[in-house]
Amino acid sequence: MQWPSISVIVPTYQREDVLCSTIADVLKQDYPDFEVLVVDQTRDHQPATQHYLQETSEGGQIQWLQVDWASLPAARNYGIERSRGDIILFIDDDVELPAGYLKAHAQILVSKPEVGAVAGRVFDRMKLGDNPDLSIDYLPEEAMDPGIAWYYIDLVHTTQPQQVITARGCNMSFRRDIFGKHGLRFDERFRGNAVREESDFCLQIRQTGYIVWYAPEANLIHLGEETGGCHDISTRSLSYQITFYHNHFLMGLKNLSFGQAMRLYARLFDCHVLGHPPCNKSGSPLKIITRFSFYCLGFLDATRTLAQTGKRHRVYTHPTDTPMSLSAQC
Repeated sequence: MQWPSISVIVPTYQREDVLCSTIADVLKQDYPDFEVLVVDQTRDHQPATQHYLQETSEGGQIQWLQVDWASLPAARNYGIERSRGDIILFIDDDVELPAGYLKAHAQILVSKPEVGAVAGRVFDRMKLGDNPDLSIDYLPEEAMDPGIAWYYIDLVHTTQPQQVITARGCNMSFRRDIFGKHGLRFDERFRGNAVREESDFCLQIRQTGYIVWYAPEANLIHLGEETGGCHDISTRSLSYQITFYHNHFLMGLKNLSFGQAMRLYARLFDCHVLGHPPCNKSGSPLKIITRFSFYCLGFLDATRTLAQTGKRHRVYTHPTDTPMSLSAQC
C-alpha cells in the first residue's frame, strides 16, 4: 500500500516547553511521507524554545512559519497554502501523540472515499477528569442537528466510529480536495478564543458531498495548558465574553436555516445565559442579566461583522500571498 503524504500543521501562540514536546512527538511518528509546519504567532520565545525551533527548522525537520498577527483560523489558512500533503492534519500545540497516530488518520481517508474529514478522538485531560467513568458507544441523533448538535456531540468519551457533524480543532484531518478542488478556507472573522471556527468549517464541508467521520483510533491526549493558546484572554474579560457569543452567532447566521438558527440561539441562551445544564452556571439574577447583556452584544457584533465584510472571510491572509497552488490530490 502506498500511503498518501501528510502535512501536519501546528498553529501556536505563546507556548514554550509544551510546543517543543508536541513537535518532538510528531517527529517521532513512523510514517513514510510527512511534513510539519509550525505557524508561529508568538512575538518572543524563551531562549530554549527559540533554539529548538531554529535547530529543527535549519535541520529541515519542520517549516517554521513566523507571522506578526494572532488568529487561529488565519494560522490554519497560512499553513494550508504552504503545505504539500495529500492529507492536511491539524493538531494543537499542547498535545501528546501515540505511535501510529498519522497512519490512523490516513487509513480512514484511504479506505473511505466518501469521507472528506476525519475527527479524531481527544483524550482531554480536563473533561476526562470531570467524567472519568463516562463511556458512549453511539451519539444521539441530536448530535447531527446543526442547531443543537454542539450540546450533544462528545468526541472525548465516544468509543465507536461513526459519522459526525464536526471535528475538534486539536485533532482533525482533511483531504486536500477540500482546499484545492472545492476551495474552502477557515473563516478568519472568528475572533479571540476562536470558538466554533472548526464547527463553521465542517458545516461548509456539506456543500462538497463529503462527510465527516469520527475515528476513535486516531486519538491523542490534549493537555489543555492553562496559559498560551486560546487562554491569552481572560474568560472573565468583557472581550472574551462578547467574542464567545459573536462566534456562535456568526456560525449560525452563516450556515443555518432559520429554524436551525433559532434552536441554536435558544440553547445558547438556556445554557450560557440562564446557566442550565450542561453549563451549570450561577442562577444569580445579577449574573443572568450580565450574561444576557453579553449575549445581546455578541449578536449585534456578529451582525455588524457580516454587514461590514459580506462574503469576505480573509482578514489576515490573502490568496495572493500563497507561494504555491493547491492541486486536487488524495
